[in-house]
Amino acid sequence: MNQKKQIIIIGGGIIGLSCAVKLAEKGAEVVVLEKNKVGFGCSYGNAGWMTPCFAMPLPMPGLFFKSLKWLLNPESPLYIKPSVSPLLFHWLTRFMLAMNQTQANKAIEAMVLLSKVSLDEYEKLAKEFPEVAFEKKGLLMVSHTQGGVQAAVDEMELVKQHQIPGKFLSPDEVRQMEPSLRGPLRGGVYFPDEAHAEPLKVVQALEKKARSLGVQVIEGVEFFKANIENGKIKSILTSQGEMTASEYVLATGSWSEEIAKGLNLSIPILGGKGYSMIVPPLSTQPKYPLMLVEKKIAITPRKDSLRIAGTLELVDQDFTITHRRVQAIIRGAREYLPVPEALELRELWRGLRPCTPDGVPLIGYSSRVQNLMLACGHQMLGLQSGLGTGVLVADLMTGSTTSLNREIYNPDRF
Repeated sequence: MNQKKQIIIIGGGIIGLSCAVKLAEKGAEVVVLEKNKVGFGCSYGNAGWMTPCFAMPLPMPGLFFKSLKWLLNPESPLYIKPSVSPLLFHWLTRFMLAMNQTQANKAIEAMVLLSKVSLDEYEKLAKEFPEVAFEKKGLLMVSHTQGGVQAAVDEMELVKQHQIPGKFLSPDEVRQMEPSLRGPLRGGVYFPDEAHAEPLKVVQALEKKARSLGVQVIEGVEFFKANIENGKIKSILTSQGEMTASEYVLATGSWSEEIAKGLNLSIPILGGKGYSMIVPPLSTQPKYPLMLVEKKIAITPRKDSLRIAGTLELVDQDFTITHRRVQAIIRGAREYLPVPEALELRELWRGLRPCTPDGVPLIGYSSRVQNLMLACGHQMLGLQSGLGTGVLVADLMTGSTTSLNREIYNPDRF
């Protein structure tokens, strides 16, 4: 860069801070605006997985009939809350159109790429900030049904095309590897190169890294509107007054659709509500991160506890807790693990995953607002693809050569 760019990033979650770090490393002057407290939004309560194998877009082929069945069941892994909403209708129409193998293959390739770059970058970050508790133990997908095992094998075959190794395991091999599992196991798939970490600690480490690089991180500041002249943002109005920069990054997660309206942009992102629970360690504590395939439940062992996360409820900006869904997650976990009937919930969290209709984030410059970079809509893979997104955004904004960009990320596609 011949001249330092002044960049304001709206959003201080995993995506915003990843972009900040990578832009600052390339010499940009960066300010991050976070409306609440860094690390306590959607970045806080995820499973903590850094798993390139887990890169499937939400509208996978064959999901149509399952979606119709799930729509009628409030306890299903994917629940679409019925409502009369133009956004929901538009979103669902594009969701159905994206359920084809050609689209899925492009999405998988793109998300695996971002996730692999992210995994390498997180490993480097963990050497500098060991408190993130980065562990490369792999990921074990298990099932009580033959259909679930086949789904895991199909996923293994899809990502194997992108150099993600996986291994099929028989029921006995699964039990030998993970003694905590119980029930009529039919088998599973083990991905050896995957990792996990503490999500809050990762975001906080990125904040420390950003500040050490000269990034100004401002908490408790809310974005109100942008002043646009001649197709460019001239300034933005916030709860702390007017602010100016040469370029801007929108990394606002599930809030992006609402913010985009003020920019005359179409960003059909719906909030997908997910739940995460911290419970005491089990009598036989799992050794590995587990995906319970049919239940869509993620299990992550921690030093002195266990994280149980799951479900996706498309609700837009509804932050209420549906206890029926929480109990469904607990029952699903109990089918596989020695979860006691009287389970102590040390923490119950819910948050909104920013879901695009095609399951792919929007990354790139807007053609409608020339100095605006979009980096939003990462569905359930925000942590997993965070630093990879930061690398791509920094490359695009500084004119660096990049092999990461893909047409499928095009932010104007909607």
